[in-house]
Amino acid sequence: MLAGICIALGSAIYLKLGGVVGAVMFAFGLLTVVHFKLPLYTGTAGFIDLKEGKEYVNMLWILVGNIIGCLLFAFMPIDGIGEGATAIVQARMDAGYYNCFMRSIGCGLIMTLIVQGGRDKNQLLILFGIPLFILLGFYHSIADAAYIGFNPDWALNGKEFGYYLTIVAGNFVGCNVPRLLNYKL
Repeated sequence: MLAGICIALGSAIYLKLGGVVGAVMFAFGLLTVVHFKLPLYTGTAGFIDLKEGKEYVNMLWILVGNIIGCLLFAFMPIDGIGEGATAIVQARMDAGYYNCFMRSIGCGLIMTLIVQGGRDKNQLLILFGIPLFILLGFYHSIADAAYIGFNPDWALNGKEFGYYLTIVAGNFVGCNVPRLLNYKL
């Protein structure tokens, strides 16, 4: 759950500041996750043993914990982020399933590369990688859980849930692109 809270914190500052500065400040969330070795769905999905069934169960628990952390943080009274969160969630649904999936793959790929960089003590990859995926308009499933939670009128309906699952799946695929290309990190 703590990893979800860290990403929600990064999401909140992005909503508060916006633009390049907000995207750079978002990196605090992932820098914290990597530094403290917290289990984050998009920081773990590219490193699991794909042949082990129990790894998928573990990933599900990580995802659920991350989402709960995001939703818990969403109870923090932070002024000026609700409208931005609503706009982001609506933009995901307006993009359509295909675009959501493809933009999520891009984020997943970047996340695996920068998490490996962080594990190798190269924090600059994180500092540049987070703004990269944000400014390119790629979708991060855990940040999106925070945006859903920050939305003042949120009620996860069937359509939003379908889009969210599409983003989760796209992130998983993207996190595993290096493996699909037979590249060992």
